Amino acid sequence: MLQIIDRRLAGKNKSIGNRERFMRRYKDQIREAVKRAVDGRGIRDIERGEEVRIPKKDVSEPVFHHGQGGTREIVHPGNKDYVRGDRIERPKGGGGGGSGKGQASDSGEGEDDFTFALSKEEFMQVFFEDLALPHMVRTQLAETPEWKSQRAGFTTDGTPNNLHVVRSLRGAIGRRIAIGSGSRRELRELEDRLVELKRHRDRNDAVKEREILALEEQIEALRARLMRIPYLDPIDLRFRNRIRVPVPTTKAVMFCLMDVSGSMDEARKDLAKRFFILLYLFLTRHYEKIDLVFIRHHTQAQEVDEENFFHARETGGTVVSSALVLMEEIIRERYSPAEWNIYGAQASDGDNWHHDSGRCRELLADKLLPLVRYFAYVQVAEEEQNLWEEYCQLAEGHPHFAMRKAIEAAQIYPVFRDLFKKEGATAAAA
Repeated sequence: MLQIIDRRLAGKNKSIGNRERFMRRYKDQIREAVKRAVDGRGIRDIERGEEVRIPKKDVSEPVFHHGQGGTREIVHPGNKDYVRGDRIERPKGGGGGGSGKGQASDSGEGEDDFTFALSKEEFMQVFFEDLALPHMVRTQLAETPEWKSQRAGFTTDGTPNNLHVVRSLRGAIGRRIAIGSGSRRELRELEDRLVELKRHRDRNDAVKEREILALEEQIEALRARLMRIPYLDPIDLRFRNRIRVPVPTTKAVMFCLMDVSGSMDEARKDLAKRFFILLYLFLTRHYEKIDLVFIRHHTQAQEVDEENFFHARETGGTVVSSALVLMEEIIRERYSPAEWNIYGAQASDGDNWHHDSGRCRELLADKLLPLVRYFAYVQVAEEEQNLWEEYCQLAEGHPHFAMRKAIEAAQIYPVFRDLFKKEGATAAAA
């Protein structure tokens, strides 16, 4: 029977197998914890994982024990209040503490949770395990490649810090074996001959004595020759060799467009923020470098930082086309479609100046959609107004444009998953 033995050295994380089994077992609890963690994060705040708490009762193992029923006779040693045959009532309550609130629990279960840290990679793997970018095509930067240092075997010269000791000693051993193999073979033959002569030695036989002396001289000469073979020669030294190779990089820019008119209250802005966070986290799974561009608009649009994007109190009327015009200008100035993968995400309550909604559709169809990889529109209000109607016409003929509604926090994640479901699902209006 064929047996395969894995003799590879274990890495630093020697319990990775147990950890993967644990995550598979409590996948639902971990997924819920990851979704809750997104609520309090900033868009760029992905440099850490998350602490996941699982109720203690969920991680307990089944055990066999004696039940409370049945008839038993027990003598309690040292008890002066009862004698054999007395019936002792069971204490009322029981259960035990563990609640941490200063009172006992009558259920026998505490509230201590099992907590473990989820790394950044595990966090994002759980969060986006079954999503994919529709129509995913990366733009390669052939004109300005990045350079990456990679291993390229060994070389005979280099700096001392790149010396590969094991490879050098291995070469030295091979050289000593190759150079001294003939001499060692001849030495063994002479030593065997000398032992044979000494076994039948006759000191009165002058011929044999001279032969013995000659053999001893040859043996000493061969041993001296072998000793002169250097243990480590400069030709044995091997150094790690590294070369720089061009690596085509991929990078993306994400445009966040949000209506900040008077009808967009803080609750609706919070819904928009949650959607932008999800999209940003998702794009980091596919691109090495991501730029964020925040455009807020009422009657006029302006590019702002993240803090002002979500928390500035300036409001006004609504002209959505001003944000789309500014987005096109920024793309033309800073983000060439030949070098950047461009994504757009727009959040609005659907309210817009009546004569402006048609222009928004034309701007997207003629100017922006030919430049972007994907454009997602999320309406944070239930009522369908003229902007929604115009965008519905746009979604029919553009597979990389999608639109959905989300009117409460619990709908953001399902809407996001619907927008970015894997290939084979068609993006259409809800």
